Amino acid sequence: MDRNRLFWACRRGMLELDLVLLPFLENVYETLPEDDKQRFITLLDEQDQDLFAWFLRRDDPEDPELKIIVQIIRDNTGLQD
Repeated sequence: MDRNRLFWACRRGMLELDLVLLPFLENVYETLPEDDKQRFITLLDEQDQDLFAWFLRRDDPEDPELKIIVQIIRDNTGLQD
């Protein structure tokens, strides 16, 4: 997926998600290995409510692949414990 499409996919219906996903895209995404980039693209297909719960540590994804990228996002966007 090209960068412009990624930018628009990161624009969500919730400001809180925009404040997590857009800085991650701008500051971290390009440094990721290809498999993590693909995980990020897959993550963008998830529902906003799920993403919000995962990023705030209210829940974790059941899919181990999604859990990997959620943890990477948490570790790189000020959402650490």
